[in-house]
Amino acid sequence: MLNNLTDTEEGDGGAQSQGDNNPKESSPFINSSDVAAEKSQQYDGKNMALFEEEMDTSPMVSSLLSSLANYSNLPQGSKEHEEAENNEAESSRKKPVKAPQLGTLMGVYLPCIQNIFGVILFLRMTWLVGIGGVIGTFVIVFICCTTTMLTAISMSAIATNGVVPAGGSYYMISRSLGPEFGGAVGICFYLGTTFAGAMYILGAIELLLIYIAPKAAIFPLEGLEGAEAEAALLNNMRVYGTILLTSMATVVFVGVKYVNKLALVFLACVILSILAVYAGVIKTGIDAPDFPVCLLGNRTLVWKKFDVCAKTIESANGTVTTQLWRMFCDSPFLNATCDKYFADNNVTRVQGIPGITSGILTENLFGNYYEKGDLVAKTYVDSVEGVDDPLTNSNRYVLADITSFFTLLVGIYFPSVTGIMAGSNRSGDLRDAQKSIPIGTIAAITTTSAVYMSSVIMFGACIEGVVLRDKFGEGVNGNLVIGTLAWPSPWVIVIGSFFSTCGAGLQSLTGAPRLMQAIAKDSIVPALRIFGHGKANGEPTWSLLLTACICESGILIASLDAVAPILSMFFLMCYMFVNLACALQTLLRTPNWRPRFKFYHWALSFLGMSLCLTLMFICSWYYAIVAMVIAGSIYKYIEFAGAEKEWGDGIRGLSLSAARFALMRLEEGPPHTKNWRPQLLVLVNTDAEQNVEQPRLLSLTNQLKAGKGLTIVGTALEGTYLENSDRAQRAEQALHKLMETEKLKGFCQVTVSSNLRDATSHLLQASGLGGLRHNAVLVSWPRNWKQADEHQTWRNFIELVRETTAAHLALLVPKNIAAFPSNGERFTEGHIDVWWIVHDGGMLMLLPFLLRQHKVWRKCKMRIFTVAQMDDNSIQMKKDLTTFLYHLRIDAMVEVVEMHDSDISAYTYEKTLVMEQRSQILKQINLTKTEREREIQSITDSSRGSIRRKNPAAVTIQLSVTEDQPGGSKEEKPEEEVQLIHDNTTPTSPATPATPLTPATEGAQTPGQQVQMTWTEKCDGEPAKPPGAATPEGIKDIFNMKPEWENLNQSNVRRMHTALRLNEVIIKKSSEAKLVLLNMPGPPKNRTGDENYMEFLEVLTDGLNRVLLVRGGGREVITIYS
Repeated sequence: MLNNLTDTEEGDGGAQSQGDNNPKESSPFINSSDVAAEKSQQYDGKNMALFEEEMDTSPMVSSLLSSLANYSNLPQGSKEHEEAENNEAESSRKKPVKAPQLGTLMGVYLPCIQNIFGVILFLRMTWLVGIGGVIGTFVIVFICCTTTMLTAISMSAIATNGVVPAGGSYYMISRSLGPEFGGAVGICFYLGTTFAGAMYILGAIELLLIYIAPKAAIFPLEGLEGAEAEAALLNNMRVYGTILLTSMATVVFVGVKYVNKLALVFLACVILSILAVYAGVIKTGIDAPDFPVCLLGNRTLVWKKFDVCAKTIESANGTVTTQLWRMFCDSPFLNATCDKYFADNNVTRVQGIPGITSGILTENLFGNYYEKGDLVAKTYVDSVEGVDDPLTNSNRYVLADITSFFTLLVGIYFPSVTGIMAGSNRSGDLRDAQKSIPIGTIAAITTTSAVYMSSVIMFGACIEGVVLRDKFGEGVNGNLVIGTLAWPSPWVIVIGSFFSTCGAGLQSLTGAPRLMQAIAKDSIVPALRIFGHGKANGEPTWSLLLTACICESGILIASLDAVAPILSMFFLMCYMFVNLACALQTLLRTPNWRPRFKFYHWALSFLGMSLCLTLMFICSWYYAIVAMVIAGSIYKYIEFAGAEKEWGDGIRGLSLSAARFALMRLEEGPPHTKNWRPQLLVLVNTDAEQNVEQPRLLSLTNQLKAGKGLTIVGTALEGTYLENSDRAQRAEQALHKLMETEKLKGFCQVTVSSNLRDATSHLLQASGLGGLRHNAVLVSWPRNWKQADEHQTWRNFIELVRETTAAHLALLVPKNIAAFPSNGERFTEGHIDVWWIVHDGGMLMLLPFLLRQHKVWRKCKMRIFTVAQMDDNSIQMKKDLTTFLYHLRIDAMVEVVEMHDSDISAYTYEKTLVMEQRSQILKQINLTKTEREREIQSITDSSRGSIRRKNPAAVTIQLSVTEDQPGGSKEEKPEEEVQLIHDNTTPTSPATPATPLTPATEGAQTPGQQVQMTWTEKCDGEPAKPPGAATPEGIKDIFNMKPEWENLNQSNVRRMHTALRLNEVIIKKSSEAKLVLLNMPGPPKNRTGDENYMEFLEVLTDGLNRVLLVRGGGREVITIYS
């Protein structure tokens, strides 16, 4: 992993990388600016002229090796590492980089020892042995130590797979599992480290207030019992904890160098304390210390306010009562009234530390779990008490302060094995990190595990059971229980553990802000960017403030036993993902996975991950769920709003493997009808600046897809790829940007070819991969197709229709796409009308259902219209269609429209004549001048001979053929006309919409003489009256033209008749609909009538605001079966 992130990736305004504009990883293989400055000298005199062309991108081997040599000496840390790399030459000239000198012992082993040994060992280990028993506690210690050992093996493999800058586990997880997992687990690790600081501070305050200076309590405990005493203790912990936290944060803020200087002192305290315990254990075998415990019956008495463990003592004056007598009786006399249990049971004095040779181990093998408030009693000792006798003088006895159970013990103990990341966090200071980290970390875990396991056995073999279960040492005169075992004095442990816990708290307050700063500087969590800033020297001021606030929340909990399971959750989650990262990288066998540490296996990592997950739920199932919800929320937040990073992580590799597996499965056959959904290829056009011309097309796509299925947005460019690669890249970026704006998830593809027709065909054929291919094409209607300079547009469109049919793809053509709603609009009412003319596999049924899943169309109701002919039973058709929709589980209103056979109207003939004349005109665009004039002359002669006028001296035909404006009403419709005028003196151009039709004839016309014929089409389908048709004679004149109309293509006449009749019915029923979906008829098989096909579709959809023409792909897409 000789790579790191560039500043461009940080989002700090760095220059965008070339190529696909994705963030790239920098490495010593990339030339620096100095290399660019030395271009002229790099290959001179080195016999490398053959490679001159590569000098901009490929360094010489000598340059590469030089970069690698300096690379590992760079200052460590996420952003510092990158900045140092960018300014490598300048820094090397100004100041030589000091090589790191720390070895395995000082750099890894001792820091891990210091972080692993902590407050739990000194304050809770004896209590854990007493409650859980030697066997139970040994099992807990063994499971936890095994978990950390397996995690250390996985961490060693990751840490030796390249350079690991500061950031430790966060860096390893984020670069192995990606920014989403890295950010989530990094923040969990940060929270765990922060709560660890709170736990250490609470431990230090507990040592201070209970064992060192009990009289310093602000809220005195004297005379308080039960809940009042507990509340006073917690309040003392809160006040002193806040004071200590403030002091520590101030020290960290002033300078970390003071913390680092004190680190060795704190480490010495830890080691001396542990050695004192071992020395004390050895001494118990020779001469056991005198720490008596006073028992009343089998109950342990709080050794306070009495000096002799007896009811009475013999003196010269006879039998005298003791202070203990006065605690349970109403007077010091022998005839006093005493507590019933006190009177019935004897007082026994037992040795609290009987010694390692005493055989007490057998009594402590098994656990003794208590409810809160239970008496701490000695096992195997009889006690005289009535079943119904109330507990009196409870404050005289040692009581259980919390309810204990096995899983609680696991949660409290696990923080004592954390801290294994200390070595990897210091990788930048190590002489040989890839050697030191595995050896030092595993050796530290082995050492600490041996100490913990031996401690369990030693405590069980040396200390009386009631003393072990006495959490605060109340039965041994208020001494720290582990201190009673220490040699030469209990104060060695008390003072040593106090300073070691303070040191551990300082280390947490130092490390946690730097971890937060590393996460913030990676810019993967936008909300945390402010915490990446700090003082001029890089100290994370804002992160320290955040850490102190979170740490204060832990201190306000005020209970060490309540805080420990919280940080256990976060550390376990972190360790779980370290194991996952190693297992994933091993199983994927990524080429970059080449750890120097060879003693790992994916099964060990998987076992470690399973143990971590199991321990999370063993410790506290509700804390585990909360931790997972926090991590999951952070993951989704980073996925939704975080910066995109390409770190070559294992999740990308896993996604690739999963995608390959899924694609191979998809190849086994086409999807079942129940699984069919539109996988769209959206074809868009771009302008000269490579901006999308029809952005609403992507809005419609989003409304159709709702984020599901495959979406490919494609565009075609004309030219060669070598000359237009930059243009293609800009177009791809524009598509990406628009897709992000429209919140459309999918892919974009740009194809460059010598002409647009071929480029579109290539998109149609090559898009997708394997079984993950589009099954439908969405393309906008060519709105300006009637303009002469757009003749190639409609030809391309018709060829696209033919190609989709040949490829068995569905085709969706929205007409007037600019009128379609954006994703932000809402229809509060209205209808989506479906005109089901022919069966297309159910596309017309499925598309409105999908649209209505989106919030834009959700309030619209669905209506389905179908057409009945003369010989159809419309009533039965409606019943059958209603039943069919019921089985399809689609709610829609059904209506059957009857279309009776009728004679073809004169308007139909006129419309067909206009269409055919226009078709002839369009053919002239690419003809020579002579051919054009000859062809136009024949059209004009035909027109003169077939249409009689009152003034035949000159003829100019003005025909209404252009597209109606969208949204026109029935009452008002502008006349749209195309004049076909021929003037011999005016040269014509193929790009001119007005194409010459009527040439001047000898003696018939002068250039200024024109006679016009005009008619206007109305929205209701009825033709306006032509000139001279207002009278019966005019009507007769129209019918006199019918023999000439017989020369028209009768197929075109029938098609025009159908289009006009259907349009008339659709306008009548659906003029107010929000969207009209109808079958799109196919193009003619021969290409001679292509322009007529476009005219038919124009007539069919005339007067409708939003239309979606749908053509099925030749397969069923909807089924009634489950």
